[in-house]
Amino acid sequence: MKTFLTTTALAMTLATAAAAEGELKIYHWFEYIPQELLDKFAAEYDVTVTMDTYDSNEALLAALKAGKLGEYDVAVPGDYMVKIMADEGMLDTFTPDELPNFGNIQDQWVDVEFDNGRHSTIPYQWGSTSFSVNTEMYDGPMDSLSLIFDAPDELKGKINVLDTAGETLTLASLYAGIPQCTSDREQLKALNALVQGAKPDWASFGSDVAKDVLVSGDAAAGMIWSGFSAKARAEGAPVQYVFPKEGMIVWMDNVALLKDAPNRDNALKFMNFLLEPENAAAVTNYAQYTAGVDGVAEFLDPEVANSPEANPPADVKGVFVQSCPEEVQVLYDAIWTNLKK
Repeated sequence: MKTFLTTTALAMTLATAAAAEGELKIYHWFEYIPQELLDKFAAEYDVTVTMDTYDSNEALLAALKAGKLGEYDVAVPGDYMVKIMADEGMLDTFTPDELPNFGNIQDQWVDVEFDNGRHSTIPYQWGSTSFSVNTEMYDGPMDSLSLIFDAPDELKGKINVLDTAGETLTLASLYAGIPQCTSDREQLKALNALVQGAKPDWASFGSDVAKDVLVSGDAAAGMIWSGFSAKARAEGAPVQYVFPKEGMIVWMDNVALLKDAPNRDNALKFMNFLLEPENAAAVTNYAQYTAGVDGVAEFLDPEVANSPEANPPADVKGVFVQSCPEEVQVLYDAIWTNLKK
């Protein structure tokens, strides 16, 4: 998916182009930032903003490897993808004093494994990945990943699966009780057998449509990000977001300063802008995830703050998707490639 977003109405853009202090080029997930917030940044800093979008961490990585590194100033990778991009030499670094709002980052999101001390990224939003079920199409137990990987008759042929290897195979691993990044051949064979056996019960692979197929009723159940499920409910879908007994994925998306950013100063201004509590809350109210910034609560819409998707039970295990060693990752890539045939 690719979109071009102007920062203001065309007439204003034409009128102010000559006076603009530069550009900002963003590579971002789809449907994940309100246009009004981009307009606000553009107006405050007199910067022209353009944005292209992607639908998975893997698509982001592939595009940058294919030559787009150097075209964009910032991107928004998930936690495990930050580590991969850093190892690939795709990230620039900054110092905290280059971001006056650095101190607004919540303590638990500063010393993170994938960017310890925050030298290349800032927290954007965090949430979970599980699945939602249409309660008008299925009224049985909803507490297990078996609904996706060993589907009951009511759901067979009506399931959408996220088109992202990291999350789909991690949820499968949780269901099977297989460690992430295992190199054990028997465990990998079992993981492959599980997803291949479940595949006939799946109707589609789709990330950008994960919400829409639940809203339209084209899917009775589907893997989904927590905020997308909340949006589906808000749009009238009779869905319940499931917190599986086997566990769910917890993730943190991050705004990353890219290597060879053509507009590095504006990228840092934008990152600092997103660390303002009111601006971070604007993203949360739009996307319905959770910000990693102090002071956001007073700006949140009540229905967002109280969303069931954003308030999981305390006894549900959450795991981050791990970044596997290269020699192990190729094995998982093979499982995914065969699954998508």
